[in-house]
Amino acid sequence: MKDRQRAYIYLHISVFLWGFTAILGKLISLQALPLVWWRVILCCLTLLLTFPLQALRDMPRWLIYKMLGIGFIVGLHWMCFYSSIKLSNASVAVTTMAATAFFSALAEPLLFKQKIKWHEMILGLLILPGMALVVGNIDWNMRLGFAVGILGALLAAIFTALNKQIVMRDQPPALVMSFVEMFGVFLVTSLFLPVFTLFLPQMSIYPSAMDWLWLGVLAWFCTLLPYTLTLKSMQQLSAFIANLSINLEPIYGIILAGIIFREDRDLNTGFYLGVLIILLAVFGHPFLKKRFEKEEAVENVLS
Repeated sequence: MKDRQRAYIYLHISVFLWGFTAILGKLISLQALPLVWWRVILCCLTLLLTFPLQALRDMPRWLIYKMLGIGFIVGLHWMCFYSSIKLSNASVAVTTMAATAFFSALAEPLLFKQKIKWHEMILGLLILPGMALVVGNIDWNMRLGFAVGILGALLAAIFTALNKQIVMRDQPPALVMSFVEMFGVFLVTSLFLPVFTLFLPQMSIYPSAMDWLWLGVLAWFCTLLPYTLTLKSMQQLSAFIANLSINLEPIYGIILAGIIFREDRDLNTGFYLGVLIILLAVFGHPFLKKRFEKEEAVENVLS
């Protein structure tokens, strides 16, 4: 099997597993901040047992600090995502992640001073009507959750682009990179936790017995495994392709939410039409990419 094919398999396994995160976020009774805090504690403790600490000691300090910074962004993204679930529902929250492709088409060129790839911009723009249909067909009381989810999508585009740069340029071991970034998530959530408990004294930070079960599944099978596989896949794939593929996550999430929580009763035809438009953009990427690459190759030959 070719490395690129293996990378696609890793990526789509990750996307499938991420489809369960919104369901688990709904099942866990904790609010978004303590949920992310406990999730990342379990991840960090597990990772400490899976890689030699010498690999971390040998890593340059500046690289560790950069990955910690990315971890901060990941933590903010997760807090937005789970807040979106709590403020709306699982289906709406996972749908907002489709905006990541649009933000990604802008984030990589702006962050790294690269030329904008117009086929990626076109696909990102094609997703916007789908998003408009989605937001136009949900209750007003869910729109705050939608807005928070969109902010989370922007943060996802930024940290994915930054991760792509580190993976391609510095090539740190995937497990070590996962640990440092997870520790960054732990730091940022630990900074926010005392503030939230001060202003929201009724917020529980201690998981129930069932919460521990779902947190374990979330940490081990829906965080560590897909996070590591995604980092490996990015050695072969662009950040845009990764983010565009992640747009399949709403499909898994919406199907599961419909089956488990019967959220299909709360969502109408317009919502699902919007999701369909988003899917068409996802599956249209390979065709547009192939066409634009051919045109660029012809232009290079003629020039």
